[in-house]
Amino acid sequence: MIVGVPKEIKTAEHRVALTPVGVRELTERGHRVLVETGAGDGSTIFDEEYQEQGGEIVDSAADVFAEADMIVKVKEPQPSEIEMFRSGQILFTYLHLAAYPDMAESLRSRGIVGIAYETVQLPDRSLPLLAPMSEIAGRMATQAGAYFLEKAHGGRGLLLGGVAGVNPAKVVVIGGGMAGSNAAVIAMGMQAEVIVLDNDLNKLRHLDSLYQGRIVTVHSNKLTLETQVLSADLVIGTVLIPGAAAPKLVTADMVRGMKKGSVLVDVAIDQGGCFETSRETTHAEPTYMVDDVVHYAVGNIPGAVPHTSTYALTNATLRYVVSLAHKGLDRSLADQPELALGVNIVGESVCHEGVAGSLGADYTPVSEALGAGTGL
Repeated sequence: MIVGVPKEIKTAEHRVALTPVGVRELTERGHRVLVETGAGDGSTIFDEEYQEQGGEIVDSAADVFAEADMIVKVKEPQPSEIEMFRSGQILFTYLHLAAYPDMAESLRSRGIVGIAYETVQLPDRSLPLLAPMSEIAGRMATQAGAYFLEKAHGGRGLLLGGVAGVNPAKVVVIGGGMAGSNAAVIAMGMQAEVIVLDNDLNKLRHLDSLYQGRIVTVHSNKLTLETQVLSADLVIGTVLIPGAAAPKLVTADMVRGMKKGSVLVDVAIDQGGCFETSRETTHAEPTYMVDDVVHYAVGNIPGAVPHTSTYALTNATLRYVVSLAHKGLDRSLADQPELALGVNIVGESVCHEGVAGSLGADYTPVSEALGAGTGL
């Protein structure tokens, strides 16, 4: 198989989908790897490092898309990239189709198989390809929140951990999964008052047993959520429904009632956001104000630390990339059922129930879509 690695072109996105280690794993098995020149520069991985492991450096994304059987990316394809896909190609990346319905419609017209990192799901319901980026995004969410609480950056002028004789900031984390637990742990380490809300008691019990009350766990319901948000200095939203749009848990009315200069960090923005007042921002312009509340809603938070993020991501994705290249699509899906849950589109068909529901499209099982004479 020919595997293609284009340079990411989303605003301020410096990650790359494959490291030299990944190139070596593929080329040793007889596959070709085409890497667009400069694709790894933002992650301090340079062309010669790919070449040393057998990668072929090509001049442009067009060269990658023209030859590759499988395109491996980090973020959802941008309009100029969608135009370069050809029928029969496999796309393996973070897709987030529910958050970008226009992109979803365009991709469906290209006749490709779109496999989304974020919906690959193991039997225990964990998301192995989302986990490393959730871990990083959660940790960075607290860093960003602490930064924007400073007066010079629009916030209330609070030090997250306070000092002797002065209360620390109150940090409310909505969601106790991978991103939320990491956000909470960093906030705890910065000596903030930390509250985690979740409706899964097992997650709350786990956090409570690990941190023995240093992180306060609260069962989430509408009244409790509203009470905690209104008294918070920093709210970090991390809720996730695999493949589907995030629920809008914090309403515009709640935002209006928050303290002036408090901060909202929406980690769920790449699935549409969990705050009613959220709109996606970039690292170049990461915040905006609504009712005197700072909103941070960057759609690719881990892109700010691309070296760390690239290696963390590829540690998780590489086994699946190698499997798809070496075994082909059908056998890989049969051998790794969790990968089949990652298939979001096959041609026009939408093959993930959560994605189909969010897009208002008919759901088609993967096996049916692949056997429907699509030519894929």
